[in-house]
Amino acid sequence: MATTAQPGVALPSPLRRSQGVALRRSLVLMGMTVVLPGSAQLAVGKRRLGRVAVRTWLAIVVAVLVLALLLLTPARALLIGLYANPVTLTVLKWVAPVLGAGWILLLLDAWWLANPRHLSTAGRWVSGIVALALAITSGTIAWTASSAFGTQAKLFGNVFGGGGTSQVQNGRINVLLLGGDAGADRTGLRPDSMTVASIDAETGRTVLFSLPRNMQHAPFPADSPLHAKYPNGYFCHVKNLADACMLNGVYTLAVQNKKLFPGVKYPGVEATRGVIEETLGLKINYWAMIDLKGFQQLINAVGGIRLDIGKRVPIGSLHGPKGVYDWIEPGKNVKLDGFHALWFARSREYSTDYERMIRQKCVMNAMLRQLNPTTVLTKFQDIAAAGEQIVATNVPTSELGTLLDLAVKGKSLPMASVSFTPPLVVPMDPDFAKIRTVVKDRIAESEAADAAPTASASTSAPADGTASPKPTGTKSGKPSKTNTDNLDSVCKVSG
Repeated sequence: MATTAQPGVALPSPLRRSQGVALRRSLVLMGMTVVLPGSAQLAVGKRRLGRVAVRTWLAIVVAVLVLALLLLTPARALLIGLYANPVTLTVLKWVAPVLGAGWILLLLDAWWLANPRHLSTAGRWVSGIVALALAITSGTIAWTASSAFGTQAKLFGNVFGGGGTSQVQNGRINVLLLGGDAGADRTGLRPDSMTVASIDAETGRTVLFSLPRNMQHAPFPADSPLHAKYPNGYFCHVKNLADACMLNGVYTLAVQNKKLFPGVKYPGVEATRGVIEETLGLKINYWAMIDLKGFQQLINAVGGIRLDIGKRVPIGSLHGPKGVYDWIEPGKNVKLDGFHALWFARSREYSTDYERMIRQKCVMNAMLRQLNPTTVLTKFQDIAAAGEQIVATNVPTSELGTLLDLAVKGKSLPMASVSFTPPLVVPMDPDFAKIRTVVKDRIAESEAADAAPTASASTSAPADGTASPKPTGTKSGKPSKTNTDNLDSVCKVSG
């Protein structure tokens, strides 16, 4: 039976030492459980429970270390794809709290094994508070991990629907990026931004091809359900330019004729993909369509982006109730939050659609170069919530590892970009043969930079991520300069 002191009566010295030893033993056993669950039970002779707990913990540690090492090998793409599978994440969601509960029980058992009845009143309070704090901390860690796995399972299950093709197209993976506003105040969705990222399947070196939203006569491929209706391309004679058959209207056209696309979940994307494939002469592996609200949240989630801005960009619209009510000022290393990054990418006033396309690619380039694994890990929940705003993508979870690998490789390489805008192309009467020639030439230049980096150093894309102008053939056979983007005149990625 424990002996406690009466008020005003000092405990015998041996008893005080005994209670001090008991308190230290209690704290040590709980500390051992924190470092190596089950070790406290082994130390006091509960070998069966201790062995099971220690072996379970060591198995988890070894598995994590092995997976970490495998992430440094070519097997990482397969591992990332396996991890991103919603089934895997759902299993981990439930495993985490089970392990957490086991950890809490071991901590409480370690506290009890120290026999708190032999402690002084103060010692009982100290050991009890420590045990409770450790149990709450363990439960919080387990609950947080479970919540993160659940969020990831939901994100990957809802967003990455699959359906794209992983087959490399002439050594490249081509991804169509569509940006549009699916807000309640708009009838349907008209993609305002249409860019194809053509990525070398080995090096990750990327060329961006941007098409203007007002391009007319866009050709439907022969196997498109809309080809019969527009055999000579998407064009209609109208007096009002707003009613013209432009490239960004293909999406709405397909949605209005969705009966022509039986079994297709996103007829607008399917039709747009076919037209852009025909226009560029590239086969699209994957597409991703992003709602602008999600874009703004995503920028905020990663902590903003930094750009060198060379020109004032207005916030607001001359036709809106507020008019132009603020400006994004030029400067070096300007930090933009989601709101300002969105206006920087979309602002129309005092500029052309073509300049706006350049700004959009500046933002894309900044996101690619400034997003890092630390940011993703520390702000994952916010990034995942923003990811839910992605309307759709046909990238399967099994290919996420491959695409992430390429993104990491391409991050250190200059990113070339071409906008098919005046004077290179006249959107109302585009030279599609010329467009395909430019695409072919730009890809050839990009691949040559990888094949002979030393020889091409003097002609490779500069550090601002733009492509160097180079003569290319036209329909008439006369050489002309390809009007590649000079991003530095409008913005430059910082940091």
